[in-house]
Amino acid sequence: MFVRTIIISVIGVTLLAASDNNSSNTKKERIRKAVQKEIEKEKKYAKEQRFYNADEYDFKAKEIDPETLKSIEAVEPDYDHTDDWGACDNN
Repeated sequence: MFVRTIIISVIGVTLLAASDNNSSNTKKERIRKAVQKEIEKEKKYAKEQRFYNADEYDFKAKEIDPETLKSIEAVEPDYDHTDDWGACDNN
């Protein structure tokens, strides 16, 4: 409901701004362009909301089996590093 109110108000502002234009476009053409522009924005908004809505994700399918983690070798830290030279030095 809130989104529709915003869309209607944006269309109204767009139409008011377009009416100040002295172009040769007809009123119907300006309305059609404004509506098409708002439809594209609404499609983008719907896509973004689908991305942010956690209810639509299947987190169970992305879980890692703890048994597979046992076969991964642990990486030992390198305690013999030196801070005398940087990452870009050739030493």
